[in-house]
Amino acid sequence: MFANLGWGEIVVLVAAALIILGPERLPGAIATTLGWLRKARDYASGATAELREELGSDFDDFREPLQQLNELRSTSPRALVTKHLLGGDDSLLDPKSYTQVPPRGGAAPAGPPAVSAGDGAKPAIGKRHSVTDWDAT
Repeated sequence: MFANLGWGEIVVLVAAALIILGPERLPGAIATTLGWLRKARDYASGATAELREELGSDFDDFREPLQQLNELRSTSPRALVTKHLLGGDDSLLDPKSYTQVPPRGGAAPAGPPAVSAGDGAKPAIGKRHSVTDWDAT
């Protein structure tokens, strides 16, 4: 609930509470609010314990889909694609694995022979070639 609340917002809230309630009533209001939060947390933990006692092993069956949902929410899109579509192999998503850039001043890396423009043939589909590999006609 307060996960996105930063220090700046907390300072603004305390300053507003100090102006609205005044310095003499602010400590009592803080103590009352903390008491309510403790009671709510105790009620929630008591309800969880009561459900766990009532349902027994079925409680874990109810929690499993929620844990999977939380796992999916916390996973990045790239990790989801890697896990479910690529079977954990992320080499297809790595740009270094499929682009070959010749080193400066050196020869191009060894690879499949390029088709010259004069051959009249086009390179095979699925292989990466430069623009000069295609037939100019």
